[in-house]
Amino acid sequence: MGMGVDLRNRMAKRASEEISSGMVVNLGIGIPSLVPNHLSADLNVMFHAENGIIGMGESPEKEFADENLCNAGGFPVTVLPGASYCDSAVAFGMIRRGRVDLTILGSLQVSQKGDLANWIVPGKKIPGIGGAMELAQKARKVAVLMNHTDKNGISKIVETCTLPLTASNCVDIVITDLAVFKIIEGSLTLTERFAPYTVADITAKTACDFFIAQDIRVIEY
Repeated sequence: MGMGVDLRNRMAKRASEEISSGMVVNLGIGIPSLVPNHLSADLNVMFHAENGIIGMGESPEKEFADENLCNAGGFPVTVLPGASYCDSAVAFGMIRRGRVDLTILGSLQVSQKGDLANWIVPGKKIPGIGGAMELAQKARKVAVLMNHTDKNGISKIVETCTLPLTASNCVDIVITDLAVFKIIEGSLTLTERFAPYTVADITAKTACDFFIAQDIRVIEY
């Protein structure tokens, strides 16, 4: 079952807290593309896309969408004053040189030590790994936004990824519809939970052991 719009926006709003002025930020497709809608107007942030845009703004209303202006996933975007365009070679060069401060990606699985598997389910046809491999390895910080469980209710946070890896030991923070985890000194740590879910609810739906922060933040929005 798909995730409701309100829940997706709640996750995107939490992810927006990881962004500060002066950052260059890359967004994956899906829930991460909602993040710009939740940023304060006084933040000076440049959103980067692998297809060659630096300076994306909010998602446009349908009637204002420009069919020639899209992100790497092919979805309509807007651009901010000062935005620039480049070819994919330059866009990927920024990633490989470590010029991207933060990438926010979707995922199929994340392991308890921060391995990322987000590009393929074996047997299903896909176009390829895309830029996720380089972003996961080269961005200064990697945040993951994803459902806590798959459509069958199976945890996507696992002890060891069973799907092909995008990159190992790369994830810094995981934001799901239930909770926020951080990888601290190589270990998964629960730091925040979304109301009304309890620690017991989260534990029951997570397929690995994790540490629990002493002062867990409860997110009400």
